[in-house]
Amino acid sequence: MHQTIAQAPDADLGRLLDAHRADLVGYCYRMLASPFEAEDAVQETMLRAWKAYDKFEGRAALRTWLHRIATNVCLDMLRSKQHRARPMDLGPAREPIEANLKTLPEVTWIEPIPDTLVASDPGPEQSAMAKESVRLAFVAALQHLPAKQRAALILCEVMSWKAAEVAELLEMSVAGVNSALQRARATLKTGDVDESRATIVDEKKRDMLKRYVEAFERYDVSLLTDVIRADAKQSMPPFDLWLQGRDDMFRWWFGAGIGCKGSRVIPAGTANGSPAFGQYKPSATGSGYEPWALQVVELTPEGVGEITFFLDTAKLFPLFGLPPRLDA
Repeated sequence: MHQTIAQAPDADLGRLLDAHRADLVGYCYRMLASPFEAEDAVQETMLRAWKAYDKFEGRAALRTWLHRIATNVCLDMLRSKQHRARPMDLGPAREPIEANLKTLPEVTWIEPIPDTLVASDPGPEQSAMAKESVRLAFVAALQHLPAKQRAALILCEVMSWKAAEVAELLEMSVAGVNSALQRARATLKTGDVDESRATIVDEKKRDMLKRYVEAFERYDVSLLTDVIRADAKQSMPPFDLWLQGRDDMFRWWFGAGIGCKGSRVIPAGTANGSPAFGQYKPSATGSGYEPWALQVVELTPEGVGEITFFLDTAKLFPLFGLPPRLDA
């Protein structure tokens, strides 16, 4: 039975609300595509819930009530913002030359989130689903959906709510929810979302990551070729340039990106269902290493399939618990 505040009027309200925090962060992140905006939305949700506590009569589950508040907060935030994007959303891959490296101030980029903030269910199947549903490509595809379609899809497909529950939350009919789901699924099918990504066993994943880190730190083209797929992709937000294919990636790495040679790479947990690493380039002073990128490395059974270099280290490194620099 769903617990409600009305059923436990003397309970610690803060504890009851906090028990739903991870689910709310995951929900708001999928809606907003930014861990920082998601945290703001959850804080606002908690504040509104606290203020409205005495008006909550327990007719709905506490979970439903909180998600209704969170949905309204997200809808308010989305009204004044354009949807977040990845470089792949803006046009085709281009030649790996520095002249194509541009920032677009008018574009708001998707930001990565640590899996620890969204995977609250201890069950392995639910945890795996939570991670799959925050993959960068999937979150990017969600941003193309109208806000209520997005909410319906996340609640039904990702969080396994029943259509009747979602209808109550979104103040729609069950038929309206089912129609919104059909339209949302059709939109997602036109996007770059690979729903059949094969699972990689832990031992193979560990070996692949070890080989990738060694190859990248040694900047050895032969070792890199062994671990990166020929059709791999690379992007570097906030730059709009993205690269398709290992050959173009290497042309960049050993051309305009040669400054990454000699970098150190340290584990940063997982982000959006994929391994994450902090990359530090050799300091121009000749002493130590300076932060350069949060790498999110998407793996397939055949090797590294995609690498996103998020360059906003001042914002992202603290979120992932990475040090501001490395000593020599």
